[in-house]
Amino acid sequence: MSVELEPPGARDSTWWLTVLRRRALKMAREPTAAELPPPRFTDETERRAAVAFFNAAFRAEESGLRQAHELAHEAGTWDPALGEMLRLYGNEEGWHRELLEEFLARIGGGVTPMGRVTRALYRAYACAERMETIVLTNLMFETIGATTYRMALRNVREPAVRRMLTILTRDESFHVPLNVHFLRAVLARRPNALGRARLVYRLAFVGLVLLPLASRPKARAFDRIGTRELARAYARELAGLFDDHPELGFTPPWLVLKLLGVKEARTSGQSPTSLAAAERAAEREHVVVEEA
Repeated sequence: MSVELEPPGARDSTWWLTVLRRRALKMAREPTAAELPPPRFTDETERRAAVAFFNAAFRAEESGLRQAHELAHEAGTWDPALGEMLRLYGNEEGWHRELLEEFLARIGGGVTPMGRVTRALYRAYACAERMETIVLTNLMFETIGATTYRMALRNVREPAVRRMLTILTRDESFHVPLNVHFLRAVLARRPNALGRARLVYRLAFVGLVLLPLASRPKARAFDRIGTRELARAYARELAGLFDDHPELGFTPPWLVLKLLGVKEARTSGQSPTSLAAAERAAEREHVVVEEA
C-alpha cells in the first residue's frame, strides 16, 4: 500500500493546522510556573531526583524546539502548511522549555549539564541530516517522554508537581500523533526513504529501551518508576506507535519485546499516543488527566 493513502479515521493537515492555531491563541493564557504553589518534597534526595527528572524534560523540549523550527524552514519551501505546523509545534515545545526552566528554579534547581548517556544520545540525534530521520527520531523521543510523564503522574502526589506533570502529559498526548502526521507527510514526498526510516526505527528502539538503565539511578527517588517497568513501557509504546498505520511497515525488534515480555498487539486507538488520544487532548482546557 502506498504511503500516500490515508488510513481510515486519519486526520488531514487542515485539521492539525486548525487545532495548532487555536492552541497557539490559548497558550498565552496558560499558568506560569511562578503561579504554582512552592513544591514540598519529603527529603533532599527526592528533591534532587526531581531536579534530575525535570532537567531531562527540559533537554527534550529544547531539542524539540530547535529541530522543529529548523525543519519548518525547509518544509515550508515545498509545503507552506506543513512548515507552519512545524513552527507552531516548535513554539509549544519552546513554551514547555520556558515553563520547565521556571519550575526548576521553583524547586531549588536549575539547568545542569547533561550526563554522558544523555549527551551521547542527543549528539547522535543531532547528526541526523535527512528530514525523515529527524522527524522519526523526534517522534520516538516524544513517545518515551510522554510515557515517562504519564507514569510519574501516577506515583507523584505533591500538588504543584502534579500540575506540572499534567501539563506535560496533556500536551505530549497531542504531540506524539502530530509527529506521526509529520512523518507521513515527509515519507509521502520521499517514499524511497521508507526502507532507511524502518532501519532507524529499529536501531533507535533498542537504544531508547535501554535508556532507563541510565535514568533510574538519578530520578527514581522522585518518580518511583522501576528500571524494568519503564523499559517495558517504552517498548510497548514504541511498538504501538504505528498500529494505526500498518501501511508504513514499521515493525519493532521482536527479540527486545520477547526479552521484556511485551506483547505487540493492542486495541487500535487505545494507546495514550494514538490519534484518538490527540483528539481528546486537542483542546487543552478540556483535558483532565485521570489517576491510574
